[in-house]
Amino acid sequence: MKRKHILAIVIILILALIIYKLATNKKKINEKNTPVKQTDIRIPVKVTDVTEQQLEISLIKTGSVTPFKEAKVLSATSGIIRELRFNLGDHVSEGQILAVMDSRALQLDLQKSESNVKRLKNDLNTYTELLEGKAATQEKVNTVRQDYIDAVSQSGQYRKQLSDASVKAPTSGIIATKPVEQGVFVNAAADIGTIVNLTKVKIEVTVTENEVYQIVQGQDVKISVDAYPGKNFTGKVTFISPQADETHSYTVEITATNNEQTLLRSGTFVYTDFSKKTTQNILLIPREALTESTKDASVYVVQNNVVRKRAITTGAEMKGMIQVTKGLNKGEIVVTSGQINLKEGTPVSVSK
Repeated sequence: MKRKHILAIVIILILALIIYKLATNKKKINEKNTPVKQTDIRIPVKVTDVTEQQLEISLIKTGSVTPFKEAKVLSATSGIIRELRFNLGDHVSEGQILAVMDSRALQLDLQKSESNVKRLKNDLNTYTELLEGKAATQEKVNTVRQDYIDAVSQSGQYRKQLSDASVKAPTSGIIATKPVEQGVFVNAAADIGTIVNLTKVKIEVTVTENEVYQIVQGQDVKISVDAYPGKNFTGKVTFISPQADETHSYTVEITATNNEQTLLRSGTFVYTDFSKKTTQNILLIPREALTESTKDASVYVVQNNVVRKRAITTGAEMKGMIQVTKGLNKGEIVVTSGQINLKEGTPVSVSK
């Protein structure tokens, strides 16, 4: 009987130990599964205020001078150049005779043609009178009339060729090239000289996508050149390319008046200054505040120590700052450093 009591006690103790172990393990499992209470973690960022200031565009580009007008002097007919009435560097006027082709054969052909016209005109008058007296046929009169018309047309062609034998200047300017000499034979449309008009000059410059929106048609441009230190020329923007090239650059053309005392020659390297001040106030933020490119620009705005991502539209870029044309207001706070760790609604700790 005594042994039975001892055995029962042992069994009770073992069961109690098992129950205790199970309860302890369950507590540990429950503690593991209970979510750990997170402390308030804030991402450190640097920020700056959206500022407003007066727009001052500073834009200097380089370019080269080209003539306002440049024209080839071409022979209208083939033949020998009997007279060449210009030399390199000569100033010529539009319509001035620059060369005379040998036209003696043409003059003989014209004389023969005019004699033929006179004879056929008399024949036409004679046969017309005979037709009225029924001494000639209408067919014969028509034939003579057509011959007369053809002869008049041929005489006109000879006169035109004689006129073309005098080669005239197509524009006013300076003789820049003279590839032929007097006495040589040239074909029709041969190049016998080049005239460059430098009373005005054109300057072409290439600008970027951001820069082209800072330039307007008719804007005054200050021009300087190393050949005339301390002297400035004034030009106006006369053309802005409406379409970018394959490098996303735009061509801008400037026209400037030239003068004999300080002549800007074709091909000269010049500096063009588009800089200007305006009364327009613009919003500016640092370039590093952007989270994307200027085409898909966005920034993180801090509101009550939480960031909100906002899309913006940008404009001109100057000295590390970029213009904001849409999406921000003056005085708002934008993140300038630490954006890589941020997303919409992230709490932040702010430093400037």
